[in-house]
Amino acid sequence: MANPIDLRRMRHLCAAVTEGSLTAAAARLGLTQPALSASIKSLERELGVQLLRRHRSGVDATRYADLLTSHASAIESELDTAWSRLVELKGRDVVSVRVGCGPSEATRLMPIALSALRRSHPKVRVFVDYGLNEVLMPMVRRGEIAFALSSVPRSAADPDLFHETLHVDDAVVVARVGHPLSRRRSLTGEDLQRYPWVLARRWELERKALDELFAESGLPPVEPAVETTSAVLMKTLLLQGDYLTFVPREMIHWEERAGVLRPLAGVRSTWERHVGITTRREETLAEPVGLLVAALREAAASMEG
Repeated sequence: MANPIDLRRMRHLCAAVTEGSLTAAAARLGLTQPALSASIKSLERELGVQLLRRHRSGVDATRYADLLTSHASAIESELDTAWSRLVELKGRDVVSVRVGCGPSEATRLMPIALSALRRSHPKVRVFVDYGLNEVLMPMVRRGEIAFALSSVPRSAADPDLFHETLHVDDAVVVARVGHPLSRRRSLTGEDLQRYPWVLARRWELERKALDELFAESGLPPVEPAVETTSAVLMKTLLLQGDYLTFVPREMIHWEERAGVLRPLAGVRSTWERHVGITTRREETLAEPVGLLVAALREAAASMEG
């Protein structure tokens, strides 16, 4: 029996899974929704399995689709690597690297490394996808990005991924300069609960550490007025009102230097966040990717100094 899997229909399936909607995937691919649906249904028919669960709000991948898209993403990544190496071999001007980056790392570590890379290897063009680990780790696993620069676990949690720690960051309770609590040297949990909070979502590591901070005072976890994945929104709310937040200190590096945001001196947390690079295990990085990794290592060392 001939293999019915072809790259065109695999790209159709990957788009549908990524977007969670046939309509959105069709728009991204420049197809009509009926044409995209027919393409995926023909693949399901020839494979003899259901690839998508269709419902009112869109589509979800079945385990068969998860298997196929993981291989398809790896193939796409290999093709991108082959193209980059071919371009380099032909002596063209630009080679491309696609990586992921978390909010705190986009504040200082990644910009320092990108500036150094630009000076030493101006022909390397870098595409950076911004997001939290819930988005970045699957992208690494599927081969959509060469690596993610973000928080890393202290022990390996996924056998398919390899983590390299670059530096360790702490977390702080932050307010605007001039906040009613900003000059106090001693604060209680009750003091902190009197003000609105803007926080990352419940399952983020910072939230768990903050819950522990309140538990040490014998208080229930704080209920945020706003939950968000946006670092920009967090900092804007802090600057414009009496909100508090709990974030890695790196995230407010420039605002702290500018004298507009500051950690509250009366709060101490022992929680540490390990920051580093996540790649697919056993994968050999293409040369341009290796150059950026080296620049990140140097940047992290300079920050620690």
